Amino acid sequence: MKKRILSVLFAALLASVMLAGCKKNVGTPEDNAVQETEDDTEEEDPDAYDGYTFGYSCIDMGNPYFDTLQKSIETSLKEKEFHLITKDPGSDAALQNQQIQEMIDEGVDAVFLCPVDWEQITPALEALKEANIPVINIDTQVKETDLVAAYIGSDNKNAGALCGEDLVKQRPDGGKIVILECPSMNSINERITGFEGAIANSGFEVLARADVKGKMETAQEEMKKILAKNPQIDAVMCGNDQIALGAVKAIEEAGRKEILVYGVDGSPGVKSELSKPGTSMEGTGAQSPINIGKKAVEIGIAILEGDSYEKETYEETFFINKENVEMYGTDGWQ
Repeated sequence: MKKRILSVLFAALLASVMLAGCKKNVGTPEDNAVQETEDDTEEEDPDAYDGYTFGYSCIDMGNPYFDTLQKSIETSLKEKEFHLITKDPGSDAALQNQQIQEMIDEGVDAVFLCPVDWEQITPALEALKEANIPVINIDTQVKETDLVAAYIGSDNKNAGALCGEDLVKQRPDGGKIVILECPSMNSINERITGFEGAIANSGFEVLARADVKGKMETAQEEMKKILAKNPQIDAVMCGNDQIALGAVKAIEEAGRKEILVYGVDGSPGVKSELSKPGTSMEGTGAQSPINIGKKAVEIGIAILEGDSYEKETYEETFFINKENVEMYGTDGWQ
């Protein structure tokens, strides 16, 4: 454990900026937490702290999901008077590896990690192991799971399956579908696998697939191309909500709102879209970055303290659509 000097002045500062605790019970209307807008990711001098210093590196802080996950982790750590160093790779796998080396050099005690690319992250994992720094893998699993101490994420296969089950209900005679994915992110791979399993043998044909890197803008551009080539599309399955919002924009621009769009996350953006009349957004397999963050901190501290902990933890996922979105609200995450 790396012990550092904690000043009274800085303790007061921490107390003034701590985020409000989020409500529990994922899947209930009381669980909707208002999304914070202020930026809490500024780095401080870790030498000003006593106790543990954790690192946080996730795919892209431009994605509201990873921003909310970071805030949940930081809030939970501040309650223990521990510190979090956040670095944003911006979906750049090479930069993520570089930033993790920076964390090693800065003397972090453990790292919360969601890889940009589940394979390209291996050199960073090996460097962390060499430095005897445990990795708490969150949201998206790395390929070399033996190099991490624990994994905490959502039941991604179930999230995708829930979307597929709804599609079968909405289109009982089958139809033509498009899949917008990102093979470098294992969480998205699992969602697509769950979706495909749910629609198997139900009369659906996959017209096109596209790797949209998990990004809204890329999804919008790819969807435009697919729409131009295919006069009949019944549904689009998207690997996350950012992708889904990009697909919806392209569909609206093309005037083809009869197409059903599915995503995964349960983000405020998609919940807002579901609340609009006439939207092509059909539903999302929802998850809770707030609860994932809390659980990750609990396990991270247990690892450093030498206490027992679960090697793998999967948080609940559930379906939000036009019928129940009002129950969850649109201004925050579950």
